[in-house]
Amino acid sequence: MSTVLSPPKVVLLAAHFTATGDIASLASLAASHGDALRKKLILRLLLTYLPSHLETEEYLPLLQSLESADYSTFFPLQDIDASSVQSLTDEQATKKVRKLRLQPLSLPGAESSLSSSRTSNGSAQQEKDPDAGEPEDPLAVFLIQRAYAVDDGSGALPELPELFAPFLNRSYHLRTWTISVLLPLLRRNCEYYPEAPLQQTLADFEHLPDRLAVARLLSNTGSRDDLLRFVGRDLRGLIGPWLYNERRWTKRRGALTVESSSEQAESDGKDGEEAKGLSPSLCPGWEEVLLWLTTQAAKSWRVAAKAIEQWDGPSDADLGGYGTMWLDESEQGYLERRYARAVLACVYLLPEASEEALAAAHSIVSKIIGLLDQDPIPALPADLSLLSPISNTSDITALLSIRNAIYLRNDLLDEANALTSPTREATELLHALVLSASLLNKMGTSCTIRRAGELAVLQNEREQKSETAKVIHWIASNGPRTEDRYWIKARNEILWLRDWGADDDWGAAEAAPTGNGVFGQVKREYIEVELLKAMLANTRYSLARKLYEESPDHPLPKELVQETIFEAAMGAYDGASNPNRTRGGLKKCDDM
Repeated sequence: MSTVLSPPKVVLLAAHFTATGDIASLASLAASHGDALRKKLILRLLLTYLPSHLETEEYLPLLQSLESADYSTFFPLQDIDASSVQSLTDEQATKKVRKLRLQPLSLPGAESSLSSSRTSNGSAQQEKDPDAGEPEDPLAVFLIQRAYAVDDGSGALPELPELFAPFLNRSYHLRTWTISVLLPLLRRNCEYYPEAPLQQTLADFEHLPDRLAVARLLSNTGSRDDLLRFVGRDLRGLIGPWLYNERRWTKRRGALTVESSSEQAESDGKDGEEAKGLSPSLCPGWEEVLLWLTTQAAKSWRVAAKAIEQWDGPSDADLGGYGTMWLDESEQGYLERRYARAVLACVYLLPEASEEALAAAHSIVSKIIGLLDQDPIPALPADLSLLSPISNTSDITALLSIRNAIYLRNDLLDEANALTSPTREATELLHALVLSASLLNKMGTSCTIRRAGELAVLQNEREQKSETAKVIHWIASNGPRTEDRYWIKARNEILWLRDWGADDDWGAAEAAPTGNGVFGQVKREYIEVELLKAMLANTRYSLARKLYEESPDHPLPKELVQETIFEAAMGAYDGASNPNRTRGGLKKCDDM
């Protein structure tokens, strides 16, 4: 019907077509009455009256036509049925238009607006945000509001990517919202864990506090053994995109922040030194992720171990093909340094001394060494076999200060904690502690990484000496004690525990009085004497002669060797219960 319509009737008819889902008629009406149905008005009509259950493919072509106002590309233009408004006078139509109460094209909360935000970064801002300085994009606002309505009305999250896809390149803000809000919730509820979805709408999820958002996104991550293989996927696909939301940051591109306007104004007036310092308050969302990771290490360490094994941290994000996001170099560096600190903290937090836990600890250390571009270390079996010297630098010695003992149990993520600082010295120290704990456990002494750290950092001679005696007693009572190779290997391992191989640079008779190892405060002379006694007690006389009498290193003074042998011989004599010199204690005494 080619009847001429007044602008109020055109608007009423458009509202009717929208409410009934007659998109083809709406497109034809817009094509013939462009002056009355401008882009913003059509979007507001769609936002107000378009049924939430209407499938995306029905109205997506109309949205694609709005920019050019050329509707013929997607719709065959047709005559309009204006019977629903034909009987109205223009005055009646105008009154009805005033009662339409169309929803505004704006997002709730000033901090959520897609308007260009104020910035102090100048040209760098223009490069990162192509929409900076441009007016609010009504189509981008409509799409986000439509996403809220669709999710709230019909729970049709899987339809939204199809709706957003054609428009992602037009708006930095729209792309950011899609990646950081829609994508994590869509994956969490519909792809990763559809059997246990979060009972939250998009709008509610977007405004969750950081701690709740992290807890809910990762609520199923690693919750069962069969899900451990997906831990890295969850962090990469849920947390990775979520971090790009402006709400995660407190000072960023004039950031969309949870601070009040007065607090922001006060912050803008500062000289910026705090922001340059990149304190942990820069990205509270990231801090919550690190807190989750370290909590897992202390309680469900397999989850933390799998996370670090399968995920490379903040640079490892799966954005689902929705576009490319980036951070300032300083922001990226901040995230990576904080991640490295959290990974080191996880090793100290591992609560078990099992072979599996220590193997996981070694893998974690190896992973972070790789991420920090430091010299790689071999796999644990080879590492324990080689027992290469650990650098005995003044920096590592400084880390082994008693004042750092408190940091073995508290404030592991604190910037003041030198033990978890992502430095070469801190990683070398942790590497040495992992090897030490592994050796001690192999020698019958249950020892966590933290316990090894306490032995090295507290430097308590009595405690170290007690542990040394336990180890030597276990060696003398277990294992293939009749094999010389067993004793040679055990001796090398115990001496390595004293100074982590640094004694290799000294002559045996000139060994450093103290060392950095977990037995560092125990005199080497004491260790050698106890080992000699153990060898004699286990009839390893030939080996004892080679090591302590014939060796050019002379581990012990000749007089002390003689004294130890005489004492052992007399002990065997005193303990003899058979007078036959060819048996029991008398034979041992005679052989010695």
